[in-house]
Amino acid sequence: MLKLEIVTPEKKVFDDSVDSVTVPTASGEAGILPNHAPLVSALKPGILSYSNKGIVDKLAVSGGFVEVSSNKVSILTDSAQAPGEIDAAAARADREAAEKALAAHATAALEETEADREKLESANVRLQLAGK
Repeated sequence: MLKLEIVTPEKKVFDDSVDSVTVPTASGEAGILPNHAPLVSALKPGILSYSNKGIVDKLAVSGGFVEVSSNKVSILTDSAQAPGEIDAAAARADREAAEKALAAHATAALEETEADREKLESANVRLQLAGK
């Protein structure tokens, strides 16, 4: 078993034992099982999933960090939302705002548009998880 803890600036979202965790890291999706090697990685916006006794739950997470050590997985993220918590209209509005910002800065350097690209990716992930 793994001890999974998911924390946002507002609250502790999850704190329980699970069988496995899959996180969207900056270098790709990472599957974590018991006795995983120590790991520290940046998270990118995506879907975090965890399973316990055959039941899989998913959360839309924004950027942050994951640390794995001694069968404990600690996730620090700006936001983590279950499918039922996602406001699809707000996510669509966020997506449109990010798309407009990116279009307005189409000739800007990639580094200058990183925040807008992350906002767009986060909105798309929330819409995907909400099924809209």
